[in-house]
Amino acid sequence: LWFARIAKSRTLAQSIVCNSHMRIDGKPTDRPAAPVKVGSVLTFAHGGKVRVLRVEALPWRRGPAPEAAVCVTDLTTQSAVDAPAAPK
Repeated sequence: LWFARIAKSRTLAQSIVCNSHMRIDGKPTDRPAAPVKVGSVLTFAHGGKVRVLRVEALPWRRGPAPEAAVCVTDLTTQSAVDAPAAPK
């Protein structure tokens, strides 16, 4: 989370994992050092909403924001758009 610039600090990233019921590919984890791979789907609470992210690449460093942005795809907004309308 810190490398991909989702969390501003490593401490905040650790807090998100330990306190927000982080799921990696649908399986709960509370380990900040839990391994992820390309294609992993991360689900967690952040900023008052549930975020769903897919890992597209593993960064080798914590670079600038544009470089980090290509490492994850936010599925939260896509799922809201792709969801069928509720029946009336």
